[in-house]
Amino acid sequence: MIGAGMALLLTGCVSKKQYAALQASHEALQKEYYGVRTELTECNANSRSLTTMLEEQKKNNEELKAGLSSMKTTLDQSIQSSAQGNVNIAKLVDEINASNKYIKQLVDAKSKSDSLNMVLTNNLTRSLSREELKDVDVKVLKGVVYVSLADNMLFKSGSYEVSDRAMETLSKIAKIIKDYSDYDVLVEGNTDNVPISKTNIRNNWDLSALRASSVVQVLQNKFGINPSRLTAGGRGEFNPLTDNDSEVGKARNRRTEIIITPKLDEFLDLIDQHPEEK
Repeated sequence: MIGAGMALLLTGCVSKKQYAALQASHEALQKEYYGVRTELTECNANSRSLTTMLEEQKKNNEELKAGLSSMKTTLDQSIQSSAQGNVNIAKLVDEINASNKYIKQLVDAKSKSDSLNMVLTNNLTRSLSREELKDVDVKVLKGVVYVSLADNMLFKSGSYEVSDRAMETLSKIAKIIKDYSDYDVLVEGNTDNVPISKTNIRNNWDLSALRASSVVQVLQNKFGINPSRLTAGGRGEFNPLTDNDSEVGKARNRRTEIIITPKLDEFLDLIDQHPEEK
C-alpha cells in the first residue's frame, strides 16, 4: 500500500519518463547489491578455505621438519655405524689373514707328512719280494701307512705264535721302522667271525690281542725296535674288510696290520699356536 501511494505521489510530482528512469536505476542498484553480497559471501567462504589451507600447510611444514630431523638422526647413526663397520671389517681381514697363515702351515705340515709316508711305502714295497707281496698289502690312507699281513703267513690256524716263515718279512718291515725313528707303530690284530675253540683263548678278542702282542714282541726282541714306539691292540672280528660269507672273505678279514704313523708333534704345536680369537 505504501509503495502504491508513493507511486501515485511520485507520479504526481515527476513525469512518467523520469519515473521509469528512476525505477530502472533502482533495479540496477538492487541487482548490483545482490551481486556484491554474493561476492562478499564467496569471499568469506574463500577466506575460510584459505585459512584451512594455511593451517594444513603449517601442519605439513611441521611434519616435514620432523621428517627432516628424523632423517638427519638416521644419517648420523648410519655414518657412525659405517665407521664402526670399517673397524670391524679391518679386524675381520686381520683374522682371515691369520687364519690363512695357520691353514697354510697345516697344509705344509700335512704335505711333508704325506711325502715322508710315500717314501716309506716305496722303500718298504721295494724291499719285499714278489712272493712276500702276495701276503703283504701296503697302502697309505690319510697320511698313515698300513702294512696288512695275511694271517696264514704269520700264524698257524688258531695260534698266536709267529711262524718262522714270517721272520724274514718282519725283519724287512723292522728295518724300515728303524730307519724312520720318529714314527710310532701300532700293531693291530683282526679275526674272522668264526668262534675260537681253544681252552687257553676265550674268544676272538683274546686271539686278535695275543697275535698283535706276539708281533710287537718279535719286533722288540728279535729286531731291536724301541718298545716305547710300539702299541699292541686287538679288534677281534669287529673291523672286517669284507663279509664273512665265504672262505675268501674270511681269509681277508684274518689279518694283522702294522700301522706306521708320523708323530704329530708338529700338528700339536700348530694347534697350540692357533690364531687367538679377538
